[in-house]
Amino acid sequence: MDLQLIAKIAAFVLYLGMMIFIGLRSASKNTSSADFFLGGRKVGPWVSALSAEASDSSAWLLMGLPGLCYLGGVKEAFWTAIGLIVGTYLSWLFVAKPLRKCSITFGDSITIPEFLSNRFNDKSHVLSAVSVLFIVLFFTIYTASGFVACAKLFNSVFGLNYYAGLAIGLVVILCYTVTGGYTAVCTTDFVQGMLIVIAFVISAAIGVIALGGPSQAIEAVKGFNAQALAGTFGEAIQGKFVGNSSYSAMGIVSALAWGLGYFGMPHIIVRFMGIRSNAEVSKARRIGIIWMIISYVGTFLIGTLGTVYLIKAVGPDGLKFAAHDGQTLLGPGTENVVIEGIANLFKGDAETVFSATMLKMFPAFIAGIFLCAILAASMSTADSQLLAASSAVGQDIFKGLIKKDAAEKDVMTVSRVTVFLIALIALFLSLNPNSSIFNLVSFAWSGFGGTFGPLVLLALYWKRTTAPGAIAGLICGGIVDVVWHYIPTSVHPIFGLYEIVPAFVVCLLVTIIVSLCTKADTEVMAKFDAYKKLED
Repeated sequence: MDLQLIAKIAAFVLYLGMMIFIGLRSASKNTSSADFFLGGRKVGPWVSALSAEASDSSAWLLMGLPGLCYLGGVKEAFWTAIGLIVGTYLSWLFVAKPLRKCSITFGDSITIPEFLSNRFNDKSHVLSAVSVLFIVLFFTIYTASGFVACAKLFNSVFGLNYYAGLAIGLVVILCYTVTGGYTAVCTTDFVQGMLIVIAFVISAAIGVIALGGPSQAIEAVKGFNAQALAGTFGEAIQGKFVGNSSYSAMGIVSALAWGLGYFGMPHIIVRFMGIRSNAEVSKARRIGIIWMIISYVGTFLIGTLGTVYLIKAVGPDGLKFAAHDGQTLLGPGTENVVIEGIANLFKGDAETVFSATMLKMFPAFIAGIFLCAILAASMSTADSQLLAASSAVGQDIFKGLIKKDAAEKDVMTVSRVTVFLIALIALFLSLNPNSSIFNLVSFAWSGFGGTFGPLVLLALYWKRTTAPGAIAGLICGGIVDVVWHYIPTSVHPIFGLYEIVPAFVVCLLVTIIVSLCTKADTEVMAKFDAYKKLED
């Protein structure tokens, strides 16, 4: 067997073994459903912050977004990153501390559906049931994107069959999520978050140095001539590198609107509920924002530099060839090698640009460790989503509706079974090798942001919100999001607007209007006043 392949396998086995070990070690700490779903509210600021951001970023940060930059979509990636960074900051600022206090005041809630049901005093349990329905739907789609990322990674690194890669990712994620619960998920997310940042910082720095320094790297990217390459390689790059050919004001609004998603992501905002104390929220916010800025800068550098760095890597004069209109600046005897290498690069999946760069940049074992960052991004999101969805089913449906006197052990058993079932459905959705990680995440993200985002904000800041208003807003927002997503722009250009915008607006307006038209709950309003009086 090839020594380089052995080194890469060793790196992956070491990393995956460590994740499973953390899960098994954390299992003994789960003595109640509150421990399994929320870590007993004993998680510190560093772990809370990196766990929240690693869960948020997923594999699209290392595959989807760099792939977008690689194909010339820097403008879209830039505005999306701005929207996400601003959204993250506002979420930590306006949701984190109030949500922790409010979730304790209203029945010591440990899941988002339970919090909403308690906050609005929904005795019909319709709000809880609809919340769980949307959580399972969108988390299944979201989890599928993580499985696709795992499969693409194993395929690009080891040449492993796509479906075999799916199976490996599924088994490892299930092992530590089912056994370890919230503590294992947060701990593994912390490790994964650190690995992602280290991989970005080192690889981006090496990429810039390899191209001659910052100014030379910028000039190399500017000098990249896709049209000249297309004349040489034809179908190999036909239709690629056109990401900025048509980018309108609607595109900017859609990209910025990604920030709205943060107010309604159950697997992210649940981290706010589990943090150890209100006093540590500010520190966690600063840690999270710094992590995001470093990560997005790394995304842009890897994606944009990849166009020239990878070409240089396939031959001694590859960079000159790419930057000078395809003229014969190749050294003697290198022309065929470089042409073949460049053509092979452009035939690949753009979403694997990060893994391709790592393999060209580092020795096999080091590359394998850094490539685990992609696996980390996929796993850190998939595990959080599986846990959030399973907690909603176990805590809110099984205990909340079916068997109210259910023992803690039974609730945890139902939740673990739910993890398996949702993972299997997500696996089915990810069976298509041509699935786009970015598109899958985009749909799920809008679903959560457009349905739960307005409700969370109203729950924390408007005491007049009623249960009928919340139910109506949740249903209308969810329907608008799904319908808008599937209406093509050929019907009308307005449907090119990211679906999170209309869904968010409709959910917000419907909730307010119906709440004003229904009787206020005096008990809820009294509790709201008590929550507002709690010390920070």
